[in-house]
Amino acid sequence: MMKETTLAQSVRLICSAGALGASLMAAPAFAQQADAPMQRVEITGSAIKRIDAETAVPVTVMKMSDLKAEGISTVEQVLSTVAAMQATQGTSQVVGLSTGGASFANMRGLGANKTLVLLNGRRLANNAFDSSAPDLNMIPFAAIERVEVLRDGASALYGSDAVGGVINFITKRDFTGGVVSVGGDSPEHKGGTGLNSSIAYGYGDVDKDGWNFYAMGDFQKQRAIGGTERDFNRRFAGGLSSSTFPANYYQDGDVGNPAAPNCTSSPNLVSNGTGCKMTTSSFVDYVPRSERATGLFKGTIKLPNNHELSLEYLHSRSKVESQIAPVPYGGLIMNPRLANGALNPYYPGNGNFTPNIPLDPNFGAGDLPPGAQPGYINVMWRDLPNGVRADENINRQQRFVAELSGNIAGWDYRTGLSWGENKVKVNLRGYSDGDKITQGVLDGIINPFGEQSAASMALLMGAALDGNIQNAKGTTKTFDLNASRELSDWLGAGRNAALAIGGQASREEFLSAANTPYAEKVVASTGIDPNTHNEGSRTVYAAYAELNVPIVKTLDVTAAVRYDKYSDFGNSTNPKVSFRWQPSTTTMVRGSYSTGFRAPSLYEINAANTYTNTSTLNDPVNCPNGEPAPGKSRATNCDMQFQKLQGGNRSLNPEESKNATLGIVYEGVKDLTLTADVWAIELEHQIANMAEPDAFGDPVKYASLFHRNAAGNLSIDGSQCPGVNCGYVDLRTQNLGGIKTNGIDLGAQYRLRTTAYGTYNFSLNSTWVHQYKYQNTEGGEWHQNVGIYSGSAPVFRWQNTASLRWNMKELSAGVTGHFKSGYLDQENDYVENHRVASYTTFDSYVSYTQPKGVALTFGIRNMFDRTPPLSYQETTFQAGFDPRFTDVTGRTFYVRASYSF
Repeated sequence: MMKETTLAQSVRLICSAGALGASLMAAPAFAQQADAPMQRVEITGSAIKRIDAETAVPVTVMKMSDLKAEGISTVEQVLSTVAAMQATQGTSQVVGLSTGGASFANMRGLGANKTLVLLNGRRLANNAFDSSAPDLNMIPFAAIERVEVLRDGASALYGSDAVGGVINFITKRDFTGGVVSVGGDSPEHKGGTGLNSSIAYGYGDVDKDGWNFYAMGDFQKQRAIGGTERDFNRRFAGGLSSSTFPANYYQDGDVGNPAAPNCTSSPNLVSNGTGCKMTTSSFVDYVPRSERATGLFKGTIKLPNNHELSLEYLHSRSKVESQIAPVPYGGLIMNPRLANGALNPYYPGNGNFTPNIPLDPNFGAGDLPPGAQPGYINVMWRDLPNGVRADENINRQQRFVAELSGNIAGWDYRTGLSWGENKVKVNLRGYSDGDKITQGVLDGIINPFGEQSAASMALLMGAALDGNIQNAKGTTKTFDLNASRELSDWLGAGRNAALAIGGQASREEFLSAANTPYAEKVVASTGIDPNTHNEGSRTVYAAYAELNVPIVKTLDVTAAVRYDKYSDFGNSTNPKVSFRWQPSTTTMVRGSYSTGFRAPSLYEINAANTYTNTSTLNDPVNCPNGEPAPGKSRATNCDMQFQKLQGGNRSLNPEESKNATLGIVYEGVKDLTLTADVWAIELEHQIANMAEPDAFGDPVKYASLFHRNAAGNLSIDGSQCPGVNCGYVDLRTQNLGGIKTNGIDLGAQYRLRTTAYGTYNFSLNSTWVHQYKYQNTEGGEWHQNVGIYSGSAPVFRWQNTASLRWNMKELSAGVTGHFKSGYLDQENDYVENHRVASYTTFDSYVSYTQPKGVALTFGIRNMFDRTPPLSYQETTFQAGFDPRFTDVTGRTFYVRASYSF
């Protein structure tokens, strides 16, 4: 049997002993000598400062020194090791989707806006594009000491967006001396090479000298991986588009093409019977090029009477560049004759090539669009002469925090003022002026079916447009105050009750707008409404309290409550109750229940209603199952990008949630800790955009979302929207109904100490999702999502991360395995009921480290060069796999070197 303090050590490890700077397997606070001062600390998941770190909620602590040894170099990679993390938006999603290069956390698959991300216990400014959550790329990776992940809803303490959990990135309190590090990544396959470096220096000791100042900076750079740099790009012809080179043409009927029926006269063409499709995946970046630079400056001074003042400034800059296929043009008009009456040399049959579909010389007579003649054709062309489209996303973050802490009359307090700002700028290259291209085809200057003349090349080069398309800015200003203290032993349990109280006031503002003059010229190929102007602000006041009461020697109960008031939305009060029961010296049982409330974000309320493109889909009415309905054209209804309306909604209701956990911690064997936590979450009135596959998958149920033009079609030409002849699907933000999910988190840690062969540490964190189902409408049918690609992503049944580390004096080594279970793929036109295989990778490293001096690490990520499993998903621009859950880089060798002084 173990001593009581031994179990306390175990529980601290599970419930955030990292707050004392220890790793999952390190010695906790009770290992100090009896006469050493015992400092109270605040643990993620509780506002009460405690001498020991036992809490009733499940917290995972990750020590950055271990993660860096595994070759992890970004915060996005850190969170990919957390088993509770489900679908997420990563940096790779910037490709073709205008996300600004942001990366978000998403616990339990509930959405990034329901996972609270903190830096040193305080909020960062949300990404300015959509005001929903902070960009993980803005967090200073080199300065992080540990990461605490609260796997439990905590709205009662932290605010309404902590429904899914809390991730707290914690930097060093102080730092003395210096360290310089450099590293590089070298994939075995083409592309993706990376460099990283950091420097830190600090002087002064807060405890001895009464002050400390340190500065840290890090820089990371990664080369892009292009669509042709991985063999699995050829597994299937993904990213098919009807805008081709040479161009497709039609007269409201079947598609013709000079290269048909074999489609062999140009690369990337695939036969489609009478017409051709173009595969765009070879133009698309699998991994975008990125650069990140971060600086953190912090000064701390000890004041008289046990008070402490600290000032902290953070500046981060991220630049992400990506490319996609050249600009597509649809609905271009080509006449049989030029304005002067001469034959158009590029019109099919006018001496250039014989049309392979019948053309009606009187087509359109009596109802001609502007500039058209009877017999005109519509042309769908891709502007290869101007090259690929590319975007440059520049994201800047600043944060300043002034904090005062200490003890007054027995109360441990912390108060602070913080200011945060996020700016995002998006620049484009490789785009062209749609009006000039349209006129060039109409005037017979541009040849969409073959080589260009000197005059057409001059026009095309003159139509090229590089410029700034979007800009956004968001700011957050916050004042916060919290205090905690021990009371007395109310019930004779042998331990004192404890109380924490706190409050905060914050002001949020954001503005996101298109650069209208430039956006008007490229709207057809960007889908960005030139009139986009999203702006909003709010003030939020909050107060909370937490009370911990030992009932008997083995049982504690904690109750918390939080009141939030929004200037633009309303107010809410949310309670939480939890318990910690230790029936024996080897076992602890814990549990919690809470309610949550998430007000719509500023973006969800205030975003302007704008039109953009869907992914490539079939019109469910005019082209069911990929076959045109009678009287409907394949060219305008099948495998097309249609217009959709997106934007905010001032009539949204708040999201409401219930969250429960029940877990056990067992340590019946020396140096072995086992944990199991059952969790369940119910969310009502979820706020989101309905996924395109859901809306298009049931056109009868969601008929009210489809608005058709005069011809009964959805528009494929963006210039029609808005307008009287605009056909679109309405996918604006709305309350979609509920989410119900539950599962089990499993954990294990074991340490084996040997005299002759060093120390071995084994750890496992695993999540099994029993159920995840959601509704698209209030009271609607439930859609199953576990192990099924439903809506916009799958939910993995199993996710595991297991590691084995060895160390002996200056030497250490380790291996880590990552596993995601397989799932039923998104419905597609290629393979019915395709199942995406499970995905397992292994990483390893060896390291030599001196306490002061040189440290060297060599490692391999994805040791067995695991290729991402085949997926036919079309939610992202990358084809043949899902970049949100897999890594296309392949086997990668890395080296890290540092010198401490």
